[in-house]
Amino acid sequence: MNKHTAHPVRPAPTRVHEQVTRTLLRRIMRGELPIGSKLTTERALAAEFQVNRATVREALRYLENLELIAIRQGDGAYVQNVFDSGNLETAKAMMQVDGTLRIKVLRAILEVRRINSPEIAHAAALNRSDAHLAQLEQVVFKQSDQPVMERDRAVHRIIGLASGNIVQILLTNFCLDFYDAFGQLYFEKSDNIERSEIFHRQIFEAVRDQNAGIARTVMRDVLAYADQAVLKAIDENGAFEAIRTDAVG
Repeated sequence: MNKHTAHPVRPAPTRVHEQVTRTLLRRIMRGELPIGSKLTTERALAAEFQVNRATVREALRYLENLELIAIRQGDGAYVQNVFDSGNLETAKAMMQVDGTLRIKVLRAILEVRRINSPEIAHAAALNRSDAHLAQLEQVVFKQSDQPVMERDRAVHRIIGLASGNIVQILLTNFCLDFYDAFGQLYFEKSDNIERSEIFHRQIFEAVRDQNAGIARTVMRDVLAYADQAVLKAIDENGAFEAIRTDAVG
């Protein structure tokens, strides 16, 4: 199998595995376990972490799914180059390493979203169905009792679905997985709430009128604004830990 072939997404390890998984992940990301190096045996890892071998095995399988290690039957587990991984779940795992990597990953996700989402909006305006438009209208105009953060998530999801592009939809979902990690920082300010509600109305009108150019511009402008606001909020909190890691674990 080609190393870039998509793997089934396994659930994140349960709490009993977290100590093993996160510690090994940190060692790999920090270079303490160099690329190509062989991990110690399951027995040794179990003794180090004071867990049973089944727990170690599950943690190793999780890291293998992220393509951070390669398990060779009868030989052992070897560290892989993270930049050879074809599994986007690896980005979520990186958020668990430390504050420095957390902010680096977040900046990268925001940049990808800022580049990609305007094109998704452009496609959505061209390809949307009446059902998509009705869903968008419902969220924008008839759910004012719902928190704006929930409405904003729904707007982006509907736009992704309306694009009709399977890969774009999956990429939208991936970015939304990070949404809760920084959304609270953004929506705690009234100016940002007001800006989002304006965005909701503008993107609805562009999609309704199938004006793809306007949809792209509206999305581009709001994300440029939002990214700066999020990064400013993180700075104002004074710590990278302001980003919730439980939301993307």
